[in-house]
Amino acid sequence: MRANERGIARSILRQAGRQPRIVAAAVTAGFIFGIAYRAAFDPAVERNLANYLLSGLHGIGLALAIWVVQAAFASGAQSLFGAALRRFPLAGEVIVRALVTTAALIVTGLALQFALYAESQHLAWLTRHWFTVELPRIVASAFALSLVIGVVSEAARLIGAPLLTSLVLGTYHRPTRRSLIVMFLDLAKSTGLAETMGELRVHDLITRFFFDIDEPIADYGGTVHAYVGDEVIVSWPIGRDATRNARAVACFFAIERKMAALEPEYAAEFGVAPSFRAGIHAGPVIISECGDAKRQLAFFGDTMNVAARLCDYCKTINDGLVISGDLMRIMALRTDLVASPAKRITVRGRQEPVEALSIREPQGETTIG
Repeated sequence: MRANERGIARSILRQAGRQPRIVAAAVTAGFIFGIAYRAAFDPAVERNLANYLLSGLHGIGLALAIWVVQAAFASGAQSLFGAALRRFPLAGEVIVRALVTTAALIVTGLALQFALYAESQHLAWLTRHWFTVELPRIVASAFALSLVIGVVSEAARLIGAPLLTSLVLGTYHRPTRRSLIVMFLDLAKSTGLAETMGELRVHDLITRFFFDIDEPIADYGGTVHAYVGDEVIVSWPIGRDATRNARAVACFFAIERKMAALEPEYAAEFGVAPSFRAGIHAGPVIISECGDAKRQLAFFGDTMNVAARLCDYCKTINDGLVISGDLMRIMALRTDLVASPAKRITVRGRQEPVEALSIREPQGETTIG
């Protein structure tokens, strides 16, 4: 197995680890689909408990095949195939995904058919009727299901899973108050880079940067709210576990490590490796749908303002990461990180000063321009 394939396999396993509910939902949906297929298409004489259980297992296998293919597309996005696929129009990308998923479903379905319905080493089900009726029905059903899944997946990727969920369930149809940890992270010196490299090349660099940091953000449970120019806004729910509340800080340093590993690639492609800074704050955020022709989820409130100002403050003190005292009080700082003494700073748009702390790795401080 080549390094890229091993990387995709590891990424799929990581996704399974951080998305247990999605995997469980796929298993449940597959089991229900298998039973429903048996009830809808098979003769009454074959509708017994044993066959229903076999059909349920068949459905679980197919559902997991769909999930693995979708996870592989997401994990292999940085591969040459992924880069080529992203050049397709959206409709073309959806069709390619549907065809690949259909092929995977057919192979998985046939393998499960042989494994589940072999009878004393002979295959009573393997008849002309199965090839002329059952197999075409399986192919058509698999392609239709793959197309629907592809459209939903692309919609979730383009507008975000939270907005898609809200549109379907009305979660944020009315303004909702949530307690969140919010990180504003932006590229340093992007204006100067635009002058020396040109706007198109800087756009390519920013796009690549956002793409590369997506994995550590997902690995540490973050949700991307928006990309604004050279800035990304990420959020985490506030919980009772102080260790989990520290994921935003851990995410920043994971991004730092990944970008350090990719520095030779950026230097070869762009002549420069991007540097970045971030501000993180914790507090209440008002979330609601806004817009009509173009809907999006909007985050409002003091927490957003403070996080953005802390990111700006990084530039003032020439540091990489600044967090608020409010976040520091609800998180467990890793023992390998060092926090500076808290400073009370004034931020625009807020009467009360904010406690700000710089967080560093002691073995090497990064200078941010």
